[in-house]
Amino acid sequence: MLGNIVTGCSVMAPAGMLAELSGGLGVTIHAAGLLITFGAIVLCVGSPVTAWLTSRVERRALLAVTLLVLTLTNAASAFAPDYNSLLIIRLVMLAVGVLYTPQAAGTAALIVPEEKRGSTIAYIFLGWSLAAAVGLPLITFIASRYGFRASYGAIALTGLLSVVMLWWRLPGGLHGAPVDLRTWINLGRNPMIVLLLAVTTLQMSGQFVVFTFMGPLLAKLTGASPDAIGIAFALYGICGFIGIMIATRIVDSWGAWKTSVLFTGLLLAGVAGWALTAGAYVLMAASVAVWGLGFASTNSMQQVRLVGAAPPLASASVSLNTSVLYVGQAIGSAIGGMLFAREWLYSAGYVAAAFVAAALAIVIATRPRSSAHAAAAE
Repeated sequence: MLGNIVTGCSVMAPAGMLAELSGGLGVTIHAAGLLITFGAIVLCVGSPVTAWLTSRVERRALLAVTLLVLTLTNAASAFAPDYNSLLIIRLVMLAVGVLYTPQAAGTAALIVPEEKRGSTIAYIFLGWSLAAAVGLPLITFIASRYGFRASYGAIALTGLLSVVMLWWRLPGGLHGAPVDLRTWINLGRNPMIVLLLAVTTLQMSGQFVVFTFMGPLLAKLTGASPDAIGIAFALYGICGFIGIMIATRIVDSWGAWKTSVLFTGLLLAGVAGWALTAGAYVLMAASVAVWGLGFASTNSMQQVRLVGAAPPLASASVSLNTSVLYVGQAIGSAIGGMLFAREWLYSAGYVAAAFVAAALAIVIATRPRSSAHAAAAE
């Protein structure tokens, strides 16, 4: 979980300090936002490739080395002399860092009994919620006062702690199922997995149309200060933490599908609220809070549903889900950047809501057959 905090902060950091990156590196906010877009492209390509290349590597060593690379590249980012250098460092960072989240979820399945798998994976994803709840506001706070380099330094220190803790506490000798070409073919032939991957892509595309530029959008639409923007990020993350805590408690009894419907509905309500209240800071911040309830819990439910859809293929399906998650980030941040550059600031929320609505429709359509039959019998 601590490693996911570091991973989440590494991936999302530019969103919390776009203005500082723009001013410090002498580039436009749109160009600074491309750090997220290009990073997401590397992440989406890297996830299945690295899952294949490292499928036979012992899990503790793999996760520890991945976190060490994140630590070193965040430290290097603090000393990057210009935009191009920072971009190259970020691409290296994320090409390796893409391993952590799916392999952490897969490792969890190796160390807990099957009946605890859903809640354990959801617990591990608390790290992403905490990255948004605590990490992003701190990144915004530090960058607004001490510059973006100090924020990268803080992430590097947290990364160093996570390496030590993981190596100390995670058991050795853990190996996942090897991934080969047949694994990917089997995934592609599974209609449920394909639909679940489409849900992830749509959810993330919609969110990142707005999320990538949330700070600048709030500043332009409402005149929000850096501290007010930090509060919005904090609401997003704190409610994400609350949402995933609720999901962790109810998923084993409700089932992953019902839990997914609930939190995808909250996600849509929050994004739609942002669109409808654009220009009013308090109402937009409240919408961000509702949105936050769904952002991490929906993704953790996707992981649980993928593992349940084909347990023998879990390592590959979770990695592929991470890949399409970043496809969504790339699509959303690219669309958001285009809208922001053209000053179509109010349109972003409606585009985001359309993506999330499509995701909810597919979630509802993928109701497990056993649940549907049981309901019919009743």
